[in-house]
Amino acid sequence: MKKNIAVIGCGYWGKNLVRNFYELNALHTICDCDQERLKSFKEKYPKLSLSSNYKSVLENPDIDAVVLSTPAATHYQLAKDALLAEKDVFVEKPIALHYREGEELVSLAEEKNRILMVGHILEYHPAVIKMKELIDSGELGRINYIYSNRLNLGKFRTEENILWSFAPHDISVILYLLEEMPSDITAHGGNYLNPNITDVTVTNLEFKSGAKAHIFVSWLHPYKEQKLVVIGDKKMALFDDVNPENKLFIYNHKIDWIHRFPVPHPKDAQPIKFKKAEPLKSECSHFIECLKTRSTPKTNGLKGLQVLQILEACQESLKTNGSGSQISTKKTGHFIHESSFIDDDVEIGEGTKIWHFSHILKNCTIGKSCVIGQNVSIGPNVSIGSNVKIQNNVSVYEGVTLEDDVFCGPSIVFTNVLNPRSHWSRKDEFKKTLVKKGASLGANSTVICGITIGQYAFIGAGALVNKDVPDFALIYGVPAQIQGWMCYCGVKLNLSNSPNSKETTKCNNCGREYRKNGFLISEVLSNEKQASLQRIQ
Repeated sequence: MKKNIAVIGCGYWGKNLVRNFYELNALHTICDCDQERLKSFKEKYPKLSLSSNYKSVLENPDIDAVVLSTPAATHYQLAKDALLAEKDVFVEKPIALHYREGEELVSLAEEKNRILMVGHILEYHPAVIKMKELIDSGELGRINYIYSNRLNLGKFRTEENILWSFAPHDISVILYLLEEMPSDITAHGGNYLNPNITDVTVTNLEFKSGAKAHIFVSWLHPYKEQKLVVIGDKKMALFDDVNPENKLFIYNHKIDWIHRFPVPHPKDAQPIKFKKAEPLKSECSHFIECLKTRSTPKTNGLKGLQVLQILEACQESLKTNGSGSQISTKKTGHFIHESSFIDDDVEIGEGTKIWHFSHILKNCTIGKSCVIGQNVSIGPNVSIGSNVKIQNNVSVYEGVTLEDDVFCGPSIVFTNVLNPRSHWSRKDEFKKTLVKKGASLGANSTVICGITIGQYAFIGAGALVNKDVPDFALIYGVPAQIQGWMCYCGVKLNLSNSPNSKETTKCNNCGREYRKNGFLISEVLSNEKQASLQRIQ
């Protein structure tokens, strides 16, 4: 299905977005306040709609999404207006100029079920993607150090300093390559052309893995340079974006330790081949694909928040003449609504979202890409896996463990004591409850402590679960009883409930095959899946 996109702001960088979305047959409207600029676009793209009023663009029901390439100071308000108008949004970096504003945009996009993508173009550059592959494959070894230079003469801004104009590119790439947020940040800079605008900055980042990075950006430089160097303990790699021929090189340098002193043995640079593609076109294509499939963009709002958090820490360090700034572990790499409270000693994985009025108590661990709904209490001392969905009004007490991919419906109840008394403490008698990978617990169900719910089991709404549940079992009732068997994909299987039957069946929905032996259900793996598992092991 064709998607109609409007580009708002079509000047220095916006004209490139106009060209790419036009070539991808997705551009519907060009919006800019400069009438002369619109006139030139009319001559070049006579069949497109033109507008000087962005509000009329947002009111147009034929437009599915907007792309914002306006001054950074306008990003927050324009993106907010577009999301409120039920439009998907692609906003150029940075997502906003204040973390709280960016957080509001992420929350609003989630509430409106809208796509929010941030223009971190280098994450779509084929050379950067290839460098990521080199790091992930272990070819460079342990990553010790990354440094990036982004230098040029002009274009000078008055609404933002060099840090906010140039550094977001390098920050996003370093986070992409290392897959972690820095723990400590310092930044130094100088104001030369304007006393209120920083023209040159050097930023230092330290990571818990031991890696370090620095970013040198300037628009007061005699020539253009855009280089990123990755130093591993096996090899080194260089991304040179200005080089017209080869943009990615690898150096197989060797360092010997003689009499306890390092002696380098330099090697010639080896160019690395990769599939050539225009990064901006790849980025625009990705946005269109996300619009069609309703999938999360590679550089989504949360990624934009990570970059924004680091920029704010850098700005704070600049204000205090280079003093160190620590990144809050309560914000790192995930979204927490301002009304929720997170205790100390809590670990929260990247991409996890915690919504209104929730409380995560001390010593809890929550994995990646979880969604914690409103008015949820977790802990203390609770372990939750990745991609877990916990709906509104659920309390996950100490003693409960939720593995990966577990779904907890609204208002389900976990217990952790069998015989509670208000006047008699039984904190040393908590019973353990384990909910295994992929299990789904329906709304208003109650789980009595001390039991195990098997993998991909399915608990019906309102059920009272007071005994162990086998893998793939469908149970409901008060007390809950086995009523059938469920596929991995959540569709009921054609298997009997007899405890003595031995049979096989295939899921009508996804085609997976299962074998039943009494109450033991197992998936029958194809030869290809078995070989894949053996390779992993």
